[in-house]
Order: sequence, then C-alpha cells, then structure tokens
Amino acid sequence: MTTLILADDQPLVRSGFRTILDAQPDLTVLGEASDGAEAVTLARQTTPDVVLMDIRMPRVDGIQATRQLTELQLPSRVIVLTTFDLDEYVFDALQAGAAGFLLKDVTRDDLVHAVRVVAAGDALLAPSVTRTLIEQYVRHPQRGGRLAGDEVSRLTPREQEVLVLLARGMSNSELAEALVVSEHTVKTHVASILAKLGVRDRVQAVIAAYESGLVSPSG
Repeated sequence: MTTLILADDQPLVRSGFRTILDAQPDLTVLGEASDGAEAVTLARQTTPDVVLMDIRMPRVDGIQATRQLTELQLPSRVIVLTTFDLDEYVFDALQAGAAGFLLKDVTRDDLVHAVRVVAAGDALLAPSVTRTLIEQYVRHPQRGGRLAGDEVSRLTPREQEVLVLLARGMSNSELAEALVVSEHTVKTHVASILAKLGVRDRVQAVIAAYESGLVSPSG
C-alpha cells in the first residue's frame, strides 16, 4: 500500500485529489495540510511514501517545505504541484529535493500513474513542462557545465544511453522495454549513474545531462 499526504491551501483541490487517490486499491491518503508548515509536521508524524505539495502556499511555501523534508531525510518523496507550466519556482523545487512535478490540471489517470511512479523510486518529469524547466535550470547552473561534463564522461556508453532516455522522462519499465533488458538491469545502470555523477536522485542526474551538453533542451 502506498501512503500519501496532500498539501494545498485550497480545500477543493485537496478534496478532489483525495477522492481520486483513495479510490485506488493500492493508494491511501493519510492526511491533508493547508500550508508547508503543516505538511512538514504531518509528514514527520505519518512518514508517507509520497507528498503531493503545492508550490504556492501561505506561511511556508512548497519549496521551503520540500527543502525541510529533504533535510530531515524522511523517506517521503515529494511531487510538486503547480498551476502554470512556466512557473518560475519549479526548478527551485527540484533543487530543494522534489522527485518531480505535475500541473494541477493533470488527468485522473496521470495523477494516479505519477504517484505510483514516484513511490516506486522513479523521478517524474511531466512532458508538458520538462523542456521549459530544464531550460530555466541550465540558464542558472548551480554546478557549472564543465564539472557536469567531466562527471558525465565517466559514464560508460551504455550508461550515457540510459541517461539520455532518463532525460526524456522514461520510467524504469519504459527504459527496460526500450533497451530490451530487465528492470533489475535498468536499476543497476541507474544506481551506477547516480554514484558516478555524485547526485542524489534521477532528477539531478537529468539536470547534469543537460548541463554537460549530453542532452539539449531543444533536441
């Protein structure tokens, strides 16, 4: 069973998401929060698998709350929710430790899929916003392209191939199908990539791929 908490200052949004998620036999919502501070407190109390976190909330916003959860080293993985695909704060949320993001107008099926993907350990980069997000991040690099390039050069050709597919938003199962290998083999490649790049998760690995030039935002 995958457990969740919902953090959004709009009760109707929380209610709608809860109705969708609780209807799934493998998902259950443990609680709701109306701002980031409540979300952090609730996450510490319940340690959910996934936190659906709105970016724009009063008192403590979603970015600050995500950063606090990352610093607490809770096992919970954060999916950031945003209203606009050009939201200027989305890449800050990834830097804070979010596992991915979704638009609030996400379909029912895509919402459920997103939760399952992130709960399984994959990163979630919604296709409709990935390119804009990465372009913004690359324009404001935190580590520098040369360093990222040096790190990517340590990857084997196969690992670079996997990283390119990760940058396209593929999950482990999709990677396995594309490469005609088992999911176990994919997980082994991904773990090696993260270790060689010195990054904490798949999202950061994708950012390194863009910063290094291995993948182009326009390609």
